[in-house]
Amino acid sequence: MRKQKGFTVWFTGLPCCGKTTIARKVAYHLKQKGYVVEHLDGDIVRKDLTSDLGFSKKDREENLKRVTFVAKLLTRNDIIVLATFVSPYKKRREQSRKEIGSFVEIYVRCPVDVCMKRDVKGMYKKALAGKIEHFTGVQDPYEEPDHPELMLETDKESVEESVDKVLKTLEGLGYITL
Repeated sequence: MRKQKGFTVWFTGLPCCGKTTIARKVAYHLKQKGYVVEHLDGDIVRKDLTSDLGFSKKDREENLKRVTFVAKLLTRNDIIVLATFVSPYKKRREQSRKEIGSFVEIYVRCPVDVCMKRDVKGMYKKALAGKIEHFTGVQDPYEEPDHPELMLETDKESVEESVDKVLKTLEGLGYITL
């Protein structure tokens, strides 16, 4: 294990834009280099930590408030956190940045029509049919970040290109050495 300083990489973007896929591969590369990494994924957190919450704006705020607390604890204890959450509201992401401290925001940008094509769970279809309420990109808005440290365009670049950009950004910011 190498000596490391904790920080949180917050991947945000529409459902099915590629956040989790990219974060998993970033985690793999970092672990290969000896870094200690935890991946906080929206689907897993919703199942295990915040199963009592729905998708209203109030519940989304509470979900991300809890996630921020966990990320802050891990970061403070020198763990690299990869957080993959839609996190549709700018204000909440800014609050998370402030609370966590060492925070890198990555906007995983992808047009909604491409996200719909990637949706293996059929969530967009259900949302369009009215079977899922408050679905970001359909009934609820997504507020794009104003100044993320990195923007990926997953409809135009391969997963490998996106992963490489993330790793180079983290190195350029002084968080890792490749």
